[in-house]
Amino acid sequence: MGMSSAMIHALLPVFLVNVLGASPLFIGFTEGAAESAASFMKVLSGGLSDWLGRRKPLIVLGYGLSALTKPLFALAGVPGDILFARVIDRVGKGVRDSPRDALLADVTPNEIRGSGFGLRGALYTIGAVTGPLAAFGIMLVSDGNYRLVFWLAVIPGVVAVAVLIRNVRDSGDGRAAKRHTIRRTDFADLGAAFWWTAAIAGLLSLARFSQAFLVVKGHSIGVQPAFLPLIFVLMNLFYAMTAYPFGALSDHTRRRLQLAVGIALLVGSDFALAMAESMWMLGLGAALWGLHMGIVQGLLSAMIANAVPKTLRGTAFGIYDLVFGAATFLASVGAGIIWTVAGPATTFGTGAFFALLAAVMLLVSTTPSKAATSMKAG
Repeated sequence: MGMSSAMIHALLPVFLVNVLGASPLFIGFTEGAAESAASFMKVLSGGLSDWLGRRKPLIVLGYGLSALTKPLFALAGVPGDILFARVIDRVGKGVRDSPRDALLADVTPNEIRGSGFGLRGALYTIGAVTGPLAAFGIMLVSDGNYRLVFWLAVIPGVVAVAVLIRNVRDSGDGRAAKRHTIRRTDFADLGAAFWWTAAIAGLLSLARFSQAFLVVKGHSIGVQPAFLPLIFVLMNLFYAMTAYPFGALSDHTRRRLQLAVGIALLVGSDFALAMAESMWMLGLGAALWGLHMGIVQGLLSAMIANAVPKTLRGTAFGIYDLVFGAATFLASVGAGIIWTVAGPATTFGTGAFFALLAAVMLLVSTTPSKAATSMKAG
């Protein structure tokens, strides 16, 4: 599914601008609305998976919904069609992600949980590398046929759903599992470690906004449309290469230090992208962005899983993803406005500012005992 989505997303921003006549502000609103819809659904699906005691039915529903929306991108005639398709696609992502991450936490022992989430991120990102490469090749041989790329993206999406249905087992038995009723007191039981991690993730989401702006930046400095997917390839290549090693490292080292290194790289990425006037500087910014993701994403997921009881993992990942998505919505819409008013340099400079705020929070926070445990490996 990562390959299917990346084939579309690598070209979608420039397709909106060049073919459908959309503005950067519309792109920012579309990305923000899509991620907000996903985040809202993650809270519902995560809590529902805790209540049911089963994860797989919701995972299948979410992946299936995303696969069914892929043809809508190829059929789009106006920017509003893309907005609709993007939101429905992300609703599918919202339905599946929290139960999927809770399922992964259920079946992965605590002492290698960072490795597990790192491996999941690496495998997904391999799809995010092959997708833009496929889009790049198809664009070259088809003389820039965006819609052909979008139609062909349907194939790996359907294959993903088939593999999921046939090969993935649930971690629980719906007939035997005791359903956990979500109560108001559960939110307090999530604990300081969980809320601290969610707050850091929210600030980092404000710093990153949508990756679509990397493509828009490339377009603004004159990169040819057929080569724009290579920006995603480079970013996701660094993400894929580093996600598992740094996930495994988080099981054996101080997680606070690793998180600080990841934040520093994001600041460097934002500054490189703000100053980029050539493909080389753009590539440096994209590579640092991917390296940052590889260092922090599996780490943050492992910290969430370790901070909460098993019966609340779906709910916890749902809330965590809601914070992430709400911040991404604000950041993407804000980035669209700033880009329109002040240009790309100010946009990425603002991202660096929020990353520095996350670093300040990391430095000054006094982590309670349970949070301190989650900051250590294992």
